[in-house]
Amino acid sequence: METAAKVVVHKAPLKARIYKYRWFYLLFLPVAAFAVVFHYLPMFGILYSFTNYKIITDPVWVGMDNFKRLFSMPNFWTAFSNTLELSIVKLLLNTFAAVILSLLLNEMVNLRVKKLAQTVIYLPHFMSWVVTASVFQLILSPTTAGLVNQILLKLGVIETNIYFLGDSKWWRTAYYIINVWRDTGWGTIIFMATLTGIDPGIYEAASIDGAGRWKKMWYITMPSLANTIITVLILNLAKVMNLFESAFVLQNDAVMDQAQVLQTYVYYQTFNSGGIPNYGYTTAIGLFRSVVGMVLVLACNFASKKVRGRGIV
Repeated sequence: METAAKVVVHKAPLKARIYKYRWFYLLFLPVAAFAVVFHYLPMFGILYSFTNYKIITDPVWVGMDNFKRLFSMPNFWTAFSNTLELSIVKLLLNTFAAVILSLLLNEMVNLRVKKLAQTVIYLPHFMSWVVTASVFQLILSPTTAGLVNQILLKLGVIETNIYFLGDSKWWRTAYYIINVWRDTGWGTIIFMATLTGIDPGIYEAASIDGAGRWKKMWYITMPSLANTIITVLILNLAKVMNLFESAFVLQNDAVMDQAQVLQTYVYYQTFNSGGIPNYGYTTAIGLFRSVVGMVLVLACNFASKKVRGRGIV
């Protein structure tokens, strides 16, 4: 009877099914409208990348001229290489740190201490990048107020103060450390969810077979996390070209060659160009970023299919 009922439901007229689930469609409408307005309609703006768009009411079609100009600009390629390096290294460091931190939290037995530790490491994520940059500008300051410099001087590691955020040799190291401090705790959430989903019976069976803590972690925990790690990496690769806020608030003129990324390059081309900005040129940069991001995701997904037999796209 149940099977027959299901068949009748599936064969019901389309109008009847729409009417039956009308409230679900009504709830979905705001989400659909948001997706169309903010994700699909802006895609028509790609056409402006082929125009000279200085006067809003009169864009002039120039074909591939914006892209020719783009690829001939040394500053663009500097920003492009910086974007890839900063984003990918940051992604790998944050993912690695989040996995290690998740494993350590998972080994905690005292639930109160575990929850307190989770809360403490989550908090930095909720600080704005402006506040984060201000705090680390003070901590890494080359003056007597700079905590790091004063500690290193007293330990005899350095002889003079170092301006970590104003020195081209140290800026990227400082940038990676700040990003790990701010985002690692938030990144542990998905890995902790995966760890809690592992069947405790597997660990009990391993204990009976004589496996210690390290063998359990290596042969049970890490394989269980592998799929989640790969999925997180592939999904985050789509965002590597969107790097802006963290680089913008930490960069300055002294480290621009190391800190300039594509998004800040677009910002300066738009607001600090010294004249009327060419929105067609900056739109061409945006289109190029999107294409590179798509290629990175598809390449990583293809590698995932080759290694583990399946991808996520």
